Parts: sequence; C-alpha cells; structure tokens
Amino acid sequence: MSDDDLTIRPAGVDDLPAIVAMLADDVLGAQREDPNNLAPYTAAFQRLAADPNQQLVVAVRGDRVVGTLQLSIVPGLSRQGASRSIIEGVRVHADERGSGLGTRFITWAVDESRRQGCQLVQLTSDATRIDAHRFYERLGFTPSHLGFKMNL
Repeated sequence: MSDDDLTIRPAGVDDLPAIVAMLADDVLGAQREDPNNLAPYTAAFQRLAADPNQQLVVAVRGDRVVGTLQLSIVPGLSRQGASRSIIEGVRVHADERGSGLGTRFITWAVDESRRQGCQLVQLTSDATRIDAHRFYERLGFTPSHLGFKMNL
C-alpha cells in the first residue's frame, strides 16, 4: 500500500469508535477495553485535548482510521533540563499490519519529538509482545530499562 494516500493527523472525537476498536483488538486489549461504552474514552479524550503536552493522533487511509498513537511531551530536570517524549497506545489496524504503517507512524513520532525539542524518546511495550520488541529495536530503540507498573 502506498503512503501517498496516508495522512497522520490529530484525532477528533469522531475517531473514538475506530480508536477504541483498535485498542480492543488483541489479547491484552480485549481484557481491558470496552468498545461498547465510549463514555470513559470521551472523558479521557477531552482531558488529552485540553493538555498542550499531549497529542493523540490517527493515521487515516482514504476515509478510514487505520492507526493511532499518543505522544506525550514531558519536561524534566534530569539530563540538564531535557524534555522527553513518551509514545503510548500504538495500534495499527489488523488489515494494515506489515504494510509499513507502523514504521511510518513511529518515524513521525520521533520527528515530532525532535521538532518539540525533546532529547529522548521512550516507550514501553508489554513483556509478552515479542514481535513489537523486535520492531522497536529495528527502528533504533534499545531495551535499556526494566519497567514497573502498579494497577490502582
């Protein structure tokens, strides 16, 4: 598939059904997402839209949302006051996997991070997503840290 017909743009509230469907379309997401109840996603979207350090974007091919990611810019004191970006919630529609969209999407996020003055880009990936780990390493990310999470 050609990149000529692909657009990466800010997500709108009308994109939420497609975004949530992609979030739910895997073993992990199926356990924690609910595409039948968009109310919590709409509230979260409003919080994201109000925060200038958050970008929720979609990849659109034709008139169809085929990918999504969230890019967060985090100012910090470490690294001599460097800002960093965090890439979260990366999803590519099942029909688009293997098309190069993931590479284009992550490249966009890295370029946008540079444009915003970030000195570091970081992301996490569930330990069970071995294929995703290989993908990120191929793009130049290194598994340099061990991540910890606590459900609240």
